[in-house]
Amino acid sequence: MGRALAILGCCLALALALALPPLPAAPRGPALRPRRQPRPAGPSADTACKNRPLDLVFIVDSSRSVRPEEFEKVKTFLSEMIDTLDVGERRTRVAVMNYASTVKVEFPLRTYFDKASMKEAVSRIEPLSAGTMTGLAVQTAMDEVFTEEMGTRPATSNIPKVAIVVTDGRPQDQVQDVAASARTAGIEIYAVGVDRADMQSLRIMASEPLDEHVFYVETYGVIEKLTSRFRETFCAVNVCALGTHGCQQVCVSNGASYLCDCYQGYTLNPDKRTCSAVDMCVPGRHECDQICVSNNGSYVCDCHEGYTLNPDKKTCSAMDMCAPGRHDCAQVCLSNDGSYSCGCYEGYTLSPDKKTCSAADVCAPGRHDCEQVCVRNDLSYSCDCHHGYTLNPDRKTCSRAITSSLVTTEESCKCEAIVALQDSVTSRLEALPLEEVSEKLQAYQDRQQIV
Repeated sequence: MGRALAILGCCLALALALALPPLPAAPRGPALRPRRQPRPAGPSADTACKNRPLDLVFIVDSSRSVRPEEFEKVKTFLSEMIDTLDVGERRTRVAVMNYASTVKVEFPLRTYFDKASMKEAVSRIEPLSAGTMTGLAVQTAMDEVFTEEMGTRPATSNIPKVAIVVTDGRPQDQVQDVAASARTAGIEIYAVGVDRADMQSLRIMASEPLDEHVFYVETYGVIEKLTSRFRETFCAVNVCALGTHGCQQVCVSNGASYLCDCYQGYTLNPDKRTCSAVDMCVPGRHECDQICVSNNGSYVCDCHEGYTLNPDKKTCSAMDMCAPGRHDCAQVCLSNDGSYSCGCYEGYTLSPDKKTCSAADVCAPGRHDCEQVCVRNDLSYSCDCHHGYTLNPDRKTCSRAITSSLVTTEESCKCEAIVALQDSVTSRLEALPLEEVSEKLQAYQDRQQIV
């Protein structure tokens, strides 16, 4: 009865172990990552998952306890695992080892770099004989497979070294120390137990945390269900493809992480997510001849007034500002290096508005060379003389006039009478005494005052 209860208890424990998958734990080591939440369905989830480069070695048990049809299931599991990997010389490299009482390296890491060749080699693997020398297999992996000669990449490349051990029995040799040496050498070990596998031995072999490195399936018939589990374990999430990164412009995937970047002409802000336009018009950043106009992370060139942009969109040439329609001068336009000024014809002066013209006063002082009189004549002038003067032949200076005229007989008589009267008055005045003349003159002035 007690034995029956013990068997029943074991069955219940086994059923519980199968029903409850290992709990997620915090990752440790370069090849680990935490169990993620289910990825959203659709293309974005598929494109977001991409294997990180690994040096991956499968170590499979083919002892007598593994029946031929079960070993075929193991090979199917290996092929499906290869399909989930991003294999290649610069990506994930794969090796397969087969062991029982002896160990055989089916192909090392340096042999195949494409899925088809790997799967073809897997299909040709034959099981070995009796015995389960798991410790020997792990030691052989360290000595003969995880070496640079066999295709393992150097430590400086930071490529994780991973071993997946698949067994259905208890090891017949010492495993604990060998597995510890392998882990110390940087090999991350996953232990997969099938059917009668010894769970304690699996836990001794596997890397920490054990919840993420120890798996169990009840039969080889369901071993393929571990494929998706390993796919998640080895998958590097491309956060940029998921669209949850928060980068304003450019998301750059960096393994399981990411960083933000900006388009040309923009610079990353201190928050490391958003971008600001670079001032492309700072001296030294542009090629504009005259004016640089910053334009949303780029720039365009322009020219000062009076200049036009050349076909190279950088340099400027002076415009002919005196071309018809470009100026408002009334008479004369004078072009001057991209600008202009107005002038006037001879005889006109520029008005205060600097555009229109007025006729000049040619008779203003300093503008003519007439000696006496300047006579304005439209836009010119002529010279004249005061009364009693005549204009000289140079048409500028004047000379006193010499007057003579003919006197008639009548005028001559009048002149003689006047002269005679003047002589008579003068004689009489001279004959008068001076005192009498003075008295008469005073009396005359007094009468004038009274009047």
